[in-house]
Amino acid sequence: MMKATKDMLILDLLQLDQNIAGLLMGYGMHCIGCMLASNETIEQACMAHGIDADDLIGHINSYLEKAESEPSSV
Repeated sequence: MMKATKDMLILDLLQLDQNIAGLLMGYGMHCIGCMLASNETIEQACMAHGIDADDLIGHINSYLEKAESEPSSV
């Protein structure tokens, strides 16, 4: 299973699943497309936005687990 970690770069996270962008935006990270943000770790981005990194990672990993368990529509 794919898993997100706090030390993972935002860019790497989005390469796992581009739909995670919507999840990040839901947490108030509206600058995920900027060049600086892509080179930040999830933990750094959370600190900059006052977000609990453990909560976000838990939410992302729950999403990834669910996405992997659902059959592909392709």
